Amino acid sequence: MITGGSRGIGESIVRAFAAQGAHVAFTYLSSSQKAEDIASELSSDTQMVIAYKSDASDFAQSEQLIADVLKDFGKIDILINNAGITKDTLMLRMSEEQWDDVIRVNLKSVFNLTKAAMKPMLKQKSGSIINMGSVVGVFGNAGQANYAASKAGIIGFSKSIAKEVGSRGIRCNVITPGFIATDMTHALTEEQKAAYEANIPLKKLGDGKDVADACIFLGSDMSTYVTGQVLSVCGGLNI
Repeated sequence: MITGGSRGIGESIVRAFAAQGAHVAFTYLSSSQKAEDIASELSSDTQMVIAYKSDASDFAQSEQLIADVLKDFGKIDILINNAGITKDTLMLRMSEEQWDDVIRVNLKSVFNLTKAAMKPMLKQKSGSIINMGSVVGVFGNAGQANYAASKAGIIGFSKSIAKEVGSRGIRCNVITPGFIATDMTHALTEEQKAAYEANIPLKKLGDGKDVADACIFLGSDMSTYVTGQVLSVCGGLNI
């Protein structure tokens, strides 16, 4: 179950799990045609890939989403909270709406989906919850106080959940991507990209597949003794 799976990093995660043979449920909010195209492309007679229109920041919609996914798939083994937005500006210019929107979409959505998925995971005594953070949530960034706060909150939330439900076989971890090539970075000039890359030890932007591969690891049996951790996929930006 992947939120925000119709584009960017989310789409890469959907495709990576589908390539591993997993049944995949993912959400979208506005990119309906793109989402349906992805689901149609990846589905087969033996593999279910279904797109659901749902606002992860809405508590009631999140509960209904999990109910629908359980009805269609029977269980949820992995939950990936990926939905997120940015509304960047300096604090002196930041409106209350810009603050509230980012906290609601980025942080409250993680609470909504985790709470909704918790009961079925507790019942089956297994599950992996993967929350999408950011290196900005660890180090901060000028002009992104709202975004950094939301991502830092995800880290504290995830560590707490890992302690609460670890004894029931449920794991919860965070992935903190660095600069990843997405639709947003495509808008950057070559000079801007070069400036970002100069600060990255590996001297290149990451790819959505880099983040998706980390999700595969944390969702699989390769990481059964890993919980409450922050895995940075940033090319060494956090060194």
